[in-house]
Amino acid sequence: MDVVATPPAATARHDGNTAVVIDGVDKSFGEVQALRGLDARIAYGRLTGLVGPDGAGKTTLMRIMTGLLRPNAGHVTVAGFDVVADNDAIHVATGYMPQRFGLYEDLSVMENMRLYARLRGMDAERHGDLFGELLDFTRLAPFTTRLAGKLSGGMKQKLGLACALMARPRVLLLDEPSVGVDPVSRQDLWRMVQALTDEGMAVVWSTAYLDEAERCDSVLLLNEGELAFDGPPQDLTRTLQGRSFRLEEVGDERRAVLARALDMESVGDGVIQGAGVRLVLREGADAGEIRGLAADVGARLAEVPARFEDAFIDLLGGGPGGTSALAERMPPVHLASDIAVSCRDLTKRFGDFTATDRVSFEVGKGEIFGLLGPNGAGKSTTFKMLCGLLKPTAGEAHVVGLDLRRATGAAKAQLGYMAQKFSLYGLLSVRQNLEFSAGVYGLEGAAKRARIDEMIETFDLGRWLSSAPESLPLGYRQRLALACSLMHRPPVLFLDEPTSGVDPITRREFWTHINGLARKGVTIMVTTHFMDEAEYCDRVAMLYRSRLIALDTPDALKLGAASEGNPDPTMEDAFIHLVESVDLADEAGTRAAA
Repeated sequence: MDVVATPPAATARHDGNTAVVIDGVDKSFGEVQALRGLDARIAYGRLTGLVGPDGAGKTTLMRIMTGLLRPNAGHVTVAGFDVVADNDAIHVATGYMPQRFGLYEDLSVMENMRLYARLRGMDAERHGDLFGELLDFTRLAPFTTRLAGKLSGGMKQKLGLACALMARPRVLLLDEPSVGVDPVSRQDLWRMVQALTDEGMAVVWSTAYLDEAERCDSVLLLNEGELAFDGPPQDLTRTLQGRSFRLEEVGDERRAVLARALDMESVGDGVIQGAGVRLVLREGADAGEIRGLAADVGARLAEVPARFEDAFIDLLGGGPGGTSALAERMPPVHLASDIAVSCRDLTKRFGDFTATDRVSFEVGKGEIFGLLGPNGAGKSTTFKMLCGLLKPTAGEAHVVGLDLRRATGAAKAQLGYMAQKFSLYGLLSVRQNLEFSAGVYGLEGAAKRARIDEMIETFDLGRWLSSAPESLPLGYRQRLALACSLMHRPPVLFLDEPTSGVDPITRREFWTHINGLARKGVTIMVTTHFMDEAEYCDRVAMLYRSRLIALDTPDALKLGAASEGNPDPTMEDAFIHLVESVDLADEAGTRAAA
């Protein structure tokens, strides 16, 4: 794609290769200070990552750069235009893809593109070549007549990108474009963005995925409205040299070992990594405590290269501790069988479309079981059948020994479900949502009040009790949804992308609770597009094209993707390897049949 010309609405004040200049920017909303004295420069031909915890000011800064918000103090110029004085020109010079992109789901791909062309003041009939170029660029050409509402998550994001590029902007602003997008589609988005920066476009990519931030040319890290870091991500990563370690081959005790490590004064952060535990020491701390832990549990301690995510968490003061107050209050789970969830030949068809095709597996009591797959693979459909929300076309499913076909109500009482799309009641306040959930699960009187108070304290919801769920920051909305799903202390918990879009610190908080619940015997099934989260799972089932294509431990799946060129693959590498292997096998079968 060719980068565009300067818009005619105003005269640009050029500053060499600088695309965006941010000088002393403050922005407040009432008493809330969203941005404080922000100074930064963003260059053409570079991908700049915008990262930070929930509420750090990322979206506010994006909206100021697009001219949708005015700063209270300071100045911002984009492509040489002042966002206040030259506001009309800003809308032509920039392309903006917000978090909740406004596609019209009842319009087709091509109809959405034509509409956005007209909104940008373009004659849609005279730009067939541009449409063809964008469709080819985003690989959407075969889907021009498909309704936007029928697209997978990854395809919706590609259509959103095509619409944002409609006027050939000089600066492209993407606010968390890969949230809810599988690794294969993320690769496509990266391919497209790399092509744009190679042509000289400035691209700002806000992201909650720190492996994405690590691939950016430069990173702006915001925290509480202030700029905490500005520069190449590897510069921040280098500050952790000699502080990142891994306890090797911890095995079945890794959750308990992680909890012990995170409660040590010397440890600032830690995550499960397959059969091992990855730990980061606080600045100036000695490795003596974790050496003692390694000796105590019979594990090998190895120093490993630092990651940008390690440095991010360290810069913000470290992650949460290893003890879940929620799990500590929960009594151990006792089931009549060691198998908590099972399905055999589970199938769901919608007309001629098969969403889930003869899927079979068993999940043990206290197991964390991951369900992975590209967008549209059948994960959520499988979840809904196992929760009794969808009736299978064929096959059978059991939860704690109850047949979901015959005892749906009794089975539902034994499980908690946190839906992929936020499913709280928008007309009710936070407190009313908690009260409603408690009532639905049969809690009454003092027990009901105690459980609600427990959830308010555990998830720090006190300041939001009178607010509507939609007004909460995303991390708090997810906390509220998790609280409602756990109100009745179910022995089985279904989490459908529970941390999608939340920052890494909030994700760690969620996994502290999940790990703690599993140690109490709660069985947890989870879907996620964060491949590092899949490392927390005891086993992972991979769905693709409605079928189960792999079922094994994270380490075994990674080992299957190892090669001479990539001897130590990540879970993302394993995910892509499995998808590509199925595609190659299907292509070979098609050729043989022909």
